[in-house]
Amino acid sequence: MGKVLFFLCIISYFLIPQQAHSQDLEVEGYFMQDSAMLGERVGYVLKAKSKPGVNIVFPDSTHNYSPFVLLEKKSFISSTQEDVTVDSVVYYVSNFSLDPVAKLALPVYEVFRFDSLVHMPLEAGLALKLTIDPLPEELAFKDNNVYQPIPTEFNMLVLLLIVGVIAVLAIIVLVIFGKKIKRKWDNWREKQKYKRFVKRWNAAETAFAATPDMAQADELLGLWKTYMEHLNDEPFREWTTTEISEFLDNKEIIKDFRAIEMVIYAGKEGKDITETCNNLKDICTDSFKKKITEQDESK
Repeated sequence: MGKVLFFLCIISYFLIPQQAHSQDLEVEGYFMQDSAMLGERVGYVLKAKSKPGVNIVFPDSTHNYSPFVLLEKKSFISSTQEDVTVDSVVYYVSNFSLDPVAKLALPVYEVFRFDSLVHMPLEAGLALKLTIDPLPEELAFKDNNVYQPIPTEFNMLVLLLIVGVIAVLAIIVLVIFGKKIKRKWDNWREKQKYKRFVKRWNAAETAFAATPDMAQADELLGLWKTYMEHLNDEPFREWTTTEISEFLDNKEIIKDFRAIEMVIYAGKEGKDITETCNNLKDICTDSFKKKITEQDESK
């Protein structure tokens, strides 16, 4: 019987003080905001109110803060007012859980001589703030039939393909129709030169008929020789009248030249200047037609 009383005395010695001290300690834990985005830094406040002299310990970095991750711990100096000591710590944590509400409750340890007592506050909840607004159950579409221009990027590949196709087609056309195209082009240029010659010849002939002097005669004859030189690729301006007659196999041209040369060298007016000019013009026309025909036949 004595031994039982001895053990009861020992148990009472250790338990009664702990219960008394536990009633003197109040613990509170809460977040500094109601909601936060995923990974956002949030402060969690842990407070302990006790009588002076109570030895308490707050969790450190080795504690498990799941589902949160500890970023920083900030402790504050104890303050005592009206026989009540307040100790507080702010834990800065981040939440990476996708649960709508993440909960956290950190313990406060009351340390005795040979033991300690854990005081747990109520769980504090932190709502997850979604960065994208949730879609409504029924989508409301807005009627809009106005055309909205959509900017498009320049497609360099398509451009290169188009240029390549055009280049290939151009080469094919030149290979197949190149000679024909060149012939048409040469004939067109020759016709344009002939038209310009006829226009200048008519003007020179009119001036020569109105004023049959040496200057007008030299202008008319020089125009004829220059154009014939172009058509036949021969030095008509350097040839004598006889050489021109032999090249053209036309003896009658000598009479036409002499009629004009009489004005140039002798200052005498020919009898029928108009007929002489028409003969020379006809020779140019025949040479022009001959050249066009030769170009068609050679190509």
